[in-house]
Amino acid sequence: MKGRDRGTWMWAQAFDLLEQADRLHRHFFQLSREKGPCWEPPVDLFESEQRLVIVVALPGVPFEQLQIVIDDAALSVVGERPLSVFGSAVIRRLEIPYGRFERRIDLPRGRFEIEERVLEHGCLRLILRKL
Repeated sequence: MKGRDRGTWMWAQAFDLLEQADRLHRHFFQLSREKGPCWEPPVDLFESEQRLVIVVALPGVPFEQLQIVIDDAALSVVGERPLSVFGSAVIRRLEIPYGRFERRIDLPRGRFEIEERVLEHGCLRLILRKL
């Protein structure tokens, strides 16, 4: 491989890594113009003939902090993860997102009804029944 080719490859790889970091940053720390900082929790979605199962990773979020809204086209999970303050400790690193979050999940065509809502082991599990 020529030196020039290696340099081109290294720059391309560096740009790819920067783009990945930017996507992760946007995914977890989106700024909402209306209500301040906002992040999006990761979601898994499973579909069977009669149901949709949605799992939202929300460790440290109490159920009372959640709003779950379903409309014709999407399901929204909105809430807030409070920042735990440990006495007079100085924050040295803060990688876990805190504060207001919002996740909108586009649903397949059809009508749905929330059949079950369970928050356990840091995950919100929603089961939507197809109508």
